[in-house]
Amino acid sequence: MESTAQVILFDPNCPQRAVMEHLASRWGVLVQIVLLRGTHRFNELRREVGGVSEKMLSQTLQALERDGVVHRLVHPVIPPHVDYSLTELGVQAATAMQALFELIGARWEDFAAAQRAYDERKGRA
Repeated sequence: MESTAQVILFDPNCPQRAVMEHLASRWGVLVQIVLLRGTHRFNELRREVGGVSEKMLSQTLQALERDGVVHRLVHPVIPPHVDYSLTELGVQAATAMQALFELIGARWEDFAAAQRAYDERKGRA
């Protein structure tokens, strides 16, 4: 039986759905995993995540900060120095994401075999 939260998430107007989309987005997941290792500055995050544009990283960080997952600390110096870290809520969310990453790593051969089998069935090279 589904919980009430799961049923609500299927409603396109559910505000919880937006949080789920931020947390589970391509860049949101990677940012959380990087920040689980500790506080980072913007450019450090960008290098660690790899492939994310400044604009997308900025939008992702803003969404995660709004959702209470990321803490943004601005140091009053010139030039500006900003640190990003996870909140307590963010650590919980990132830990769940880390478990998914660990599952993918541990079972990678099974995923790869499934992909190869699918591609063979579909006649892909």
